[in-house]
Amino acid sequence: MSGFSSEARAPFTLEYRVFLKNEKGQYISPFHDIPIYADKEVFHMVVEVPRWSNAKMEIATKDPLNPIKQDVKKGKLRYVANLFPYKGYIWNYGAIPQTWEDPGHNDKHTGCCGDNDPIDVCEIGSKVCARGEIIRVKVLGILAMIDEGETDWKVIAINVEDPDAANYNDINDVKRLKPGYLEATVDWFRRYKVPDGKPENEFAFNAEFKDKNFAIDIIESTHDYWRALVTKKTDGKGISCMNTTVSESPFQCDPDAAKAIVDALPPPCESACTIPTDVDKWFHHQKN
Repeated sequence: MSGFSSEARAPFTLEYRVFLKNEKGQYISPFHDIPIYADKEVFHMVVEVPRWSNAKMEIATKDPLNPIKQDVKKGKLRYVANLFPYKGYIWNYGAIPQTWEDPGHNDKHTGCCGDNDPIDVCEIGSKVCARGEIIRVKVLGILAMIDEGETDWKVIAINVEDPDAANYNDINDVKRLKPGYLEATVDWFRRYKVPDGKPENEFAFNAEFKDKNFAIDIIESTHDYWRALVTKKTDGKGISCMNTTVSESPFQCDPDAAKAIVDALPPPCESACTIPTDVDKWFHHQKN
């Protein structure tokens, strides 16, 4: 068990948020307060989107304490389309904490600047994780996506608690043990915005996946950019760096201040509240 927990607020609204807590039950930022490393060569991952679901959830980088929220477009909650033959997201999708793709840094591999978010992770294990769950993952490789002119790295990883985790140690193991999965991943990322009227995404390296060592180097570079951000050596331009644990950060606050931020919001929903899902989307349309 990770020791972290989550709490949902304002269900079925545009203000829906999932806040993270530490082992003491104190509110924390999943962006800044969860350590990047869980162990040697094992990273923490914040699960934003469970596999097979469609709600486009993300860490709210501009909100105090950076809760997970659903993306909103033109005043409506955003869902990704089912791209035949896929159902929703085809992996557990989320981010590695304490990383940041700096929009002021031109990546030498892609020729584009960062997308202003924590680095994304596709977790390929057998378990369907929960939104807000913090898992420990083994990094296997990385894909360099270019999304509307921005660098948007996609890390491929597996939950260390997966029954097959010992068999996966690099990107070639994914090719060998899950034939077609990486090709499906490229296809999904290439086309997932097309139903919204946007062009296909592009990729560096001719859409080839780079190996584990390359991936770790990229992750560690985004950790360096994050540290510059949270210590105010870089202008975050609207990103909330409020945190409770980074001692060298001028944005550090005490747990009571973090609690006051959350207490000002609508009360938490029941522990079983895991919205929005496909069923919730259908139900919403029936009511409207």
